[in-house]
Amino acid sequence: MPCSVVRDVIDLEGLRLRSQDPQAGAVIIFYGDVRNHSQQQQVSFLEYEAHESMALKQITRVVEEAQQKWELHTVEVIHRLGKLAVKECSIAIAVSSSHRGEAYAASRYIIDTIKHAVPIWKKEHFVDGASEWSKGCEACSVVEETAVPPAVVENEDL
Repeated sequence: MPCSVVRDVIDLEGLRLRSQDPQAGAVIIFYGDVRNHSQQQQVSFLEYEAHESMALKQITRVVEEAQQKWELHTVEVIHRLGKLAVKECSIAIAVSSSHRGEAYAASRYIIDTIKHAVPIWKKEHFVDGASEWSKGCEACSVVEETAVPPAVVENEDL
């Protein structure tokens, strides 16, 4: 279950090879690439910053949670920091399991939870010279149906 935070280009072929497992009938590899638009503006490049040791610890925790929820053979997450050009990969996630449903669900859980909970910040630089820190992701798909709010919140008038 290797997790890493890097500043160099992510080795996607190496990730693919490491994700293979003789028991796996499904291998899902997710690449999060820098797109050329955001907020109806053209993006020039992105910058990612993080508290690296804390980010790595929390990514590891997310992977451990996924391994408790689904039967997975291999999981690896690599998040890149620094300046990234359009089309470069900012995060890569590899998940293998015996069945595709588990692999898809675990991969989705991992990316949504990382975007929502891990201290990695994204600054978007636009072609007009403006820049802005991203407000982040709500990751609504991560909320469990069985989650119960704490008693303090339950009893408050909202």
